[in-house]
Amino acid sequence: MERCGWVGDDALYQAYHDTEWGVPERDGRALWEKLVLDGFQAGLSWITILRKREGFRAAFAGFDPDAIAGWGGAEVDRLVADARIVRHRGKIEATIGNARAYRAMGGAEAFAGFCWGHVGGVPLQPAPATLADVPAQTALSRQVSKELKALGFKFCGPTIVYAWMQACGLVNDHVVTCHRHGAVREMGEAMRA
Repeated sequence: MERCGWVGDDALYQAYHDTEWGVPERDGRALWEKLVLDGFQAGLSWITILRKREGFRAAFAGFDPDAIAGWGGAEVDRLVADARIVRHRGKIEATIGNARAYRAMGGAEAFAGFCWGHVGGVPLQPAPATLADVPAQTALSRQVSKELKALGFKFCGPTIVYAWMQACGLVNDHVVTCHRHGAVREMGEAMRA
């Protein structure tokens, strides 16, 4: 079975690639969680975040934006000491601010509408032949990043945004030889109906 070349032979990474990466995510709260996690990835590998994902969920109240939006200095200090997560004060503070920005937008439905509105409601299908054909960022990820920042989001630069768009299925960047490319493409096509 052929996979995208970035996966390697780690079983957790393979399972993530085979069942989650690129699958269109329509739930606004889940989209927000994935954006936060991609922000924590900045400067690190995704496998590091993936291995700590359950720890993040526990430490961040199940990624409940309503709960997180009310946090302050005491929670930041608690999280900086929590070995289950990446203990980066700036990223932790950004998560609290991002929860506030998410709420200010109107929550899950509004955030999902914002995300999917940028791709016309269906995943983009660039069909990359090789990993070399997959960009680190695009004009669209730069635009989405700019809009998120204007809404008050942090740790959402164009490269982070593009990785998030790939993970959430806003764009299908499984290479065409990957066993998941066709299945994910079909999921996107079903959204047109």
